[in-house]
Amino acid sequence: MESTARPSRALKTSLVDPKSCKDHNEALKHTARNAEGDIGPCQPWPPSLPRLSKSSKSVSVDEAVSTRRLRNSEESLSDPVETSSSTDSDRSGSASEPENRPCSQQSDPTDHRARPGKVRLAPVQPAGTLPALGKSFASASLKAANRIDGDCVDYGALAGEKLGERLHRNLSDSRLLENMGSDSASVNSMRSTYSVLSPIRPQDVRNRSFLEGSVLGSGALLGAEELDRHFPDRRAGIYVATWNMQGEKGLPANLDDLLLPPDSEFAQDFYIIGVQEGCPDKREWETRLQETLGPYYVMLYAASHGVLYLTVFVRRDLIWFCSEVEHATVTTRIISQIKTKGAVGLALTFFGTSFLFITSHFTSGDAKVYERVLDYNKIVEALALPKGLPDTNPYRSTASDVTTRFDQVFWFGDFNFRLCKDRVDVEAIMKRTADGRMGPLLEHDQLSKEMKEGSIFKGFQEAPIHFLPTYKFDIGCDIYDTTSKQRTPSYTDRIVFRSRQADDIKVVKYASCSSIKTSDHRPVVGVFQVKLRPGRDNIPLGAGQFDRVLYLEGIRRRITRELKRREAMKNQRSSSVCTVS
Repeated sequence: MESTARPSRALKTSLVDPKSCKDHNEALKHTARNAEGDIGPCQPWPPSLPRLSKSSKSVSVDEAVSTRRLRNSEESLSDPVETSSSTDSDRSGSASEPENRPCSQQSDPTDHRARPGKVRLAPVQPAGTLPALGKSFASASLKAANRIDGDCVDYGALAGEKLGERLHRNLSDSRLLENMGSDSASVNSMRSTYSVLSPIRPQDVRNRSFLEGSVLGSGALLGAEELDRHFPDRRAGIYVATWNMQGEKGLPANLDDLLLPPDSEFAQDFYIIGVQEGCPDKREWETRLQETLGPYYVMLYAASHGVLYLTVFVRRDLIWFCSEVEHATVTTRIISQIKTKGAVGLALTFFGTSFLFITSHFTSGDAKVYERVLDYNKIVEALALPKGLPDTNPYRSTASDVTTRFDQVFWFGDFNFRLCKDRVDVEAIMKRTADGRMGPLLEHDQLSKEMKEGSIFKGFQEAPIHFLPTYKFDIGCDIYDTTSKQRTPSYTDRIVFRSRQADDIKVVKYASCSSIKTSDHRPVVGVFQVKLRPGRDNIPLGAGQFDRVLYLEGIRRRITRELKRREAMKNQRSSSVCTVS
């Protein structure tokens, strides 16, 4: 028995490099002395640790992972010709044993199991099943990384879920955000996965009827569901501007102060611009408006009556909920061919709310109050609207007054009502006014007096006035009329409104635009929040129509203006460098 064992031991020794065995034995001896004290050469080696079976693992997952990483790193540093990957190590780990024995205890070459010369650990298995990742999740950090607008996505849906809090911590990891920021493909994929558009089920498409029927329930294009999705508070922003341009050919270099004043926090949903004595080139005026409002807005409709212009712009994503637009005109001149005084009206339905916008120019003259009242009466009786649009509440309409046939009515323009006071007295009162309190001036206002008596603008309201009179200025400055006529400063430019239901219209702003000085009138602007109601699908829709040619020309000019601005800044920097050098 012993004789047969010796050749086998000799064979084992011959298969192993003596030098490597010697070095390895010395390292193991040194380790053993540190662990149990000094061991003599005749003492036996301590027994190796038994292999752990799958059913009796006592080492935690964290310790196993740490040991595995440490030994793999030591092996890669000690063996310069290491070519095996961590994956290979995991595959062969189940058949490996710790290499802590001397050369004499190496495995027998007749053993059919593969025994590599390196330490291989068994792959670490999780102690339990991992929690499943939810199909949807919310993360403020992820939202910021993807640059998704906060008003487009409802991230509060999962706020009450317990899983959302844990996933928030996981997704806030800086490594995840760094990888996403450097990988445009992953960001684009995330955007497409969590789209801001609401998903549409095929059954909903089957049931929806956009162009016919009178269904107020689920599926109506103008119904309550669509209205609440676009306007949760059911209120739309209306921006109204009126300006007597005095027929000037030259337009202001910049219309931002007129349409986008710096004190406004948000742009509005609709922009309604009425002009009296407009510039000769109406198309140029509309192009300038489109250039100013930019690609977010489209011109829904434009109408004119001589030099009276009325233009409606709407947010481009809301045109699908607008009806066909109708307009009508009335002249108040004795000779109808002279179209300098009169009115132009424009009617439309948005969802289930009908709107009427009127801009007008009444008779001028300090003492011609009665003629101005006649102009008003003629307009409300002769303005033939609506034509094909259904009346949303016919029981409250009258044939003699066009303003009773619509839910929301805005009337604005140069009404030409004056202050019944001498100019000297008016200027003295203006000097005493402070903090926008114009009550002493308005006591002499002709329009305020006629509205209180009920002879004009029946049922209309006007927001409180906190700005100076808008007429008449010397062009290019803030000085009132210095010509021989010495006209009295007056509030000729006004905006009034009415609604069928009380409190449907809320005033946000009512002011004049003092920075535009190309006319003897100052523009007047008003911002309103208007109540909306769901509508019926039998309303004749505009089907997304707008002035495409004007839109493209306005955007082209906007781009050209930006390129010129950048070129000017570049030249300015170049000249500054040359000056310093």
